[in-house]
Amino acid sequence: MFLQLTLETIAQICNYIVMGKEQTICCPDLKDLSPLFKAMGDPNRMAILERLCSCSDHTNVKDLSTCCDVDISVVSRHLSILKKSGILKAEKRGKEVFYTINSKELVKSLRSIADYVENCCK
Repeated sequence: MFLQLTLETIAQICNYIVMGKEQTICCPDLKDLSPLFKAMGDPNRMAILERLCSCSDHTNVKDLSTCCDVDISVVSRHLSILKKSGILKAEKRGKEVFYTINSKELVKSLRSIADYVENCCK
């Protein structure tokens, strides 16, 4: 399961005390991750991601619609949000669009969050 964080939580982590003085660390890279947090904040989108993780090949909207108890058009909108956030890649084959997890970008984003938290909270 994916870690669900909000920008507010990250901002709270950014505020910490050093030598008795409160300092605020600027988080310019983390602010750019707002679409990622929004995309990962919905249970149906998380179910879609879990379904994609269990698939070894590209998966179309129809196959993905079986993971959620929502209409296929709603699944399509969720896929659009996941794609815009950089979590998914889409490949059009004829009239169908097939989706895969954009693992390189997702790992990069999550790693930047983990690195930031690790470095600021020492």
